[in-house]
Amino acid sequence: MDDAMRAGSEGSAVDDRLDEPFTEEELTALALGADPTLPLEDDAVPLHQFLAQLPSTLPSWYMPAAMARPGKGWRVPVVLGLVAAFVVIEAFGLCSTFGQVVVG
Repeated sequence: MDDAMRAGSEGSAVDDRLDEPFTEEELTALALGADPTLPLEDDAVPLHQFLAQLPSTLPSWYMPAAMARPGKGWRVPVVLGLVAAFVVIEAFGLCSTFGQVVVG
């Protein structure tokens, strides 16, 4: 895609070379008719680069680009431990709704 392509105010794609913007139905038909097994064209632009060219309504600190995290760290064992503790409390018929474990 080139710089002439941008997102329109109605959520449709606008191409400066066209007389009218694409409608949502036309874009849906193009997407459903595309072959996902074809290789990318030489001038294909990664989505994050294309979206970076568009004006954003949200600041980048509010919704940053998605990134993969290395390793799971300490969060997964802690969350699994808390879930297991609540399951055991419920299995014994105890109530922990208000922070204190009581027979309920």
